[in-house]
Amino acid sequence: MIEIRTATATDAAALAELAVATFALACPPHTSAEAIAAFLRDVLAEGNFDAYLADPDRLILVAEVAGEAGAAGAAGVMLGYTMLVFAEPADDDARAAATIRPTAELSKCYLRAETHGRGVAAALMNATLDAARARGAAGSWLGVNQENARAIRFYEKNGFVTVGEKRFLVGERYEDDFVLERAL
Repeated sequence: MIEIRTATATDAAALAELAVATFALACPPHTSAEAIAAFLRDVLAEGNFDAYLADPDRLILVAEVAGEAGAAGAAGVMLGYTMLVFAEPADDDARAAATIRPTAELSKCYLRAETHGRGVAAALMNATLDAARARGAAGSWLGVNQENARAIRFYEKNGFVTVGEKRFLVGERYEDDFVLERAL
């Protein structure tokens, strides 16, 4: 059984470990190991998660195996996480593309590869969008690499539509992202 819960200050180390296991899955094939390592070090390290968890404008939800160990893994093991940011988009292109206000950015949505196709992502997405709604957001937006067809299909299945483009820095290379948005 999968449980979705709000992350707490004690989850920073586990979230950083989960980021190491999942971030590269969202990167295009040309992304170098050095760029991935730099992003993990500079954006998704334990200290970053400490700060994210302490920020009242951010909410991190985690999906994990509840109770006894099951097919998806051992009890208490984090399978995925999302992070919402309740603020105006900091990126100029995203701010121009996303038009529903107030908005919540779906800043992170990562799951372990072994959970793909098992319904974990859908459960986590539903809980995340419910949480955004509960905090007063009328819409949600996200950036997704234009080469990440699997993620784009998932987001579209969950009601997001492409509304623009932006750039995203990984290591020293800018990647091209689509900006997707949906009403809540």
